[in-house]
Amino acid sequence: MSTLSSKHSLTNPTPTTVFFLFFALQISTILAGSPHVINFRSPNLFPEGLAWDPTGQHFLVGSLRHRTISAISDAGVVETLVSDPSLPENVTILGLAVDSRNNRVLAALHAGAPLPPFNALAAYDLRSGRRLFLSALPSAEGDEKRAIANDVAVDFKGNAYVTNSVGNYIWKVSEKGEAWIFSNSARFTEHPVIIDEKFSSCGLNGLVYNGKGYLLVVQSNTGKMFKVDEDDGVARLVLLNEDLVGADGVALRNDGVVLVVSLKRVWLVKSNDGWSQGVVFDKIDLDDEGFPTSIVVRERERAYVLHGRVMEGILGNWSESFKIEEVRSPREGESENVWMYVMVGIGLAYFLFWRFQMKQLVNNMNKKIN
Repeated sequence: MSTLSSKHSLTNPTPTTVFFLFFALQISTILAGSPHVINFRSPNLFPEGLAWDPTGQHFLVGSLRHRTISAISDAGVVETLVSDPSLPENVTILGLAVDSRNNRVLAALHAGAPLPPFNALAAYDLRSGRRLFLSALPSAEGDEKRAIANDVAVDFKGNAYVTNSVGNYIWKVSEKGEAWIFSNSARFTEHPVIIDEKFSSCGLNGLVYNGKGYLLVVQSNTGKMFKVDEDDGVARLVLLNEDLVGADGVALRNDGVVLVVSLKRVWLVKSNDGWSQGVVFDKIDLDDEGFPTSIVVRERERAYVLHGRVMEGILGNWSESFKIEEVRSPREGESENVWMYVMVGIGLAYFLFWRFQMKQLVNNMNKKIN
């Protein structure tokens, strides 16, 4: 009786067996998972800027042709958060930044020729879409070319920082909407420009607030990165092991890794000395057909790139199909996979050891019974 009962217990699933099989299945699912791709439709939207709203759990995008900011769900559902017809006609909404502490989204605005010059930062309530302020961004003395307000970042106090991609300086806008030229460093203009490229006329571009008293900003037409003090605007060149040529949007992960997107790739950059120096330790290749421009990081360090087909919009073409695509580091993915396999191996070893111990126990019990 006891022998039959013991054999029966070993040939039927136990809670431990079920748990191990479930664990192995979950690991296999993670390893086999594909990057998340969000396809969405909106006629002639041509979004250039991308932000992640952690409270609303959706993406936010601007528009090359519409005076709108749209919310994009994980399923690709498009809803208009902001529609501001009071802005000058044909204004482009470029960079976006979510200021979660003040429950608002900040938008860099620009009007290109032949429209009158217009560069501003607008703030809108994240829930109602109501405009909170509209701040004109002043020109620097001696500006010969019309400025382009491009990207925006926000610090913990609610101050916003906006890059001028033509003038190579940075504006600062206070929490209340007061704007001034914050950093006009000579460091921004001492490196040779790469000519005969789409980005040759684009200087300072993407920027991110580090949270430790400074900004990191990239320059498209030189491939350089700068560290800019949040108090006095002093800029220093970050020494990298390679230039980030054509760099556009920038995002920061919680582990301190900076992600920089261009038309053809995403660079992953890290620093061990407070960004006096940095190292490109991995690259992610991109399809440039969708003209990727912006990158954001959401929960669990997941990075997403916007393919807004902006160049098609600039050329006057028509389109309604765009996408937001998750990107993953090949090198980090290999490391994660190794650890997952190690965990599976440990689990399997434990399971086999447990089975062996149980078999020994049953044999000993049978000997005593017999």
